[in-house]
Amino acid sequence: MDGVFLLFVAIFTAYLGTMATRMKLKLKTVFVLYFTVSLMGLVYALMQLGQRCDCTEHDMAKDRAISRLRDELHRLQAQIRQLEEAKPPQKQPSKSSLPTIFVITPTYARLVQKAELTRLSHTFLHVPQLHWIVVEDSPQKTPLVTDLLMKSGLTYTHLHVPTAKERKLQEGDPSWLKPRGVEQRNEGLRWLREDRRDGQQGVVYFADDDNTYSLQIFEEMRNTQRVSVWPVGLVGAMKFESPVVEGGKVVRFHTGWRPNRPFPMDMAGFAVSLKLVLTNPEACFDGEAPMGFLESSFLKGLVTMDELEPKADNCTKVLVWHTRTEKPKMKREEALQAQGLGSDPAVEASPERKVQQRRDDNR
Repeated sequence: MDGVFLLFVAIFTAYLGTMATRMKLKLKTVFVLYFTVSLMGLVYALMQLGQRCDCTEHDMAKDRAISRLRDELHRLQAQIRQLEEAKPPQKQPSKSSLPTIFVITPTYARLVQKAELTRLSHTFLHVPQLHWIVVEDSPQKTPLVTDLLMKSGLTYTHLHVPTAKERKLQEGDPSWLKPRGVEQRNEGLRWLREDRRDGQQGVVYFADDDNTYSLQIFEEMRNTQRVSVWPVGLVGAMKFESPVVEGGKVVRFHTGWRPNRPFPMDMAGFAVSLKLVLTNPEACFDGEAPMGFLESSFLKGLVTMDELEPKADNCTKVLVWHTRTEKPKMKREEALQAQGLGSDPAVEASPERKVQQRRDDNR
């Protein structure tokens, strides 16, 4: 009805305009007619205020549909709650029930030492049931490492043992000339054998402080029965070195240098069960081993190739990388020190300069 009336008003208004043009009605007469029609429209509009809209039935149908959907939603939510209550709770292994990962890390004083240990500790914070054994190449524990470990939030053991003088690298020696970290890794093994009890579930891993580790590698190694193995990236001047697996067994090694070694693997590429370490007290790293044979000197008395446990999807995934931090250049620092303007020694960014330089010269 409203539409019909408004249509009539519009047509009538248009008709007046046309008649005014054709009949040349007086302007006053046309104005009066326009005013009258407009007033009638206004009065009609006021009369419609408060009246029910013709769309009431449509709105009611929409409200009923919404109500039905809401009821259906509540019904489904109730069913989901009932199913969740009826489902037996999924047992999550507690931290104490997980085998402990004992990580042995040799470290020595150098400009990047604090940065390396900080980065590594932040990785370990994400690994449950991990015990970090940090062994300094030093005649005593240093304040830098002591303070870092205390603030790390990790379960840790802090040890120290200096490298024998005859085994230290001299200035200008290439890094591969003599094995490094031998005494420190053996000191970590000694502590485990004296402190841990037989029957404790765990695994031992040797993690250098400059490598890069995926969190997944720690879960891969956690249930090692004897010795587990996996690829290591960016090592041996190759994209990666890796055990080669056929039929679930390690049959050889993908390596570019002396593949006939007993175990041509990087230190970061294997883990050993704690039980195997404790029941073989003679197993250790040989500081006199030829270049590239340090890992073999430890593993050869513990396991055979056939007994190796391939991890990381049958050794097809790289989850640890043998990265190395670039040695910082200190020319500007040394120039400022010569002028008495060196960096404030009270701000600890790295080991004290003289100690660090002496250690670098000996490696």
